[in-house]
Amino acid sequence: MNYIESLADGDLVFKEKLISIIKFEFPQEKTYYLQALKAKNFSEAAKVVHKLKNKISMFGLEISYSLALLHEEELKINRCDQQLSFELVLNCISNYLKDI
Repeated sequence: MNYIESLADGDLVFKEKLISIIKFEFPQEKTYYLQALKAKNFSEAAKVVHKLKNKISMFGLEISYSLALLHEEELKINRCDQQLSFELVLNCISNYLKDI
């Protein structure tokens, strides 16, 4: 939340709006990612990971961001070795978003 706090610079309305957008978009993007993987549409999954990667960076999750970057690149060459680890990150973020 430090990054979000710094973006908001004390503006609580902006902070709440940003959190609201993330809480709205993240579950949708997670669903699109899972659907793309199920359909073995790796290029589409890579595009969604790219979007999710930006949200991961907003939370300051540097290791998870690196994992997302690796996973995105793997998907571009039709590999998904990091799928389970990445989905663990997504599930942790989903749980966190329920509490903020």
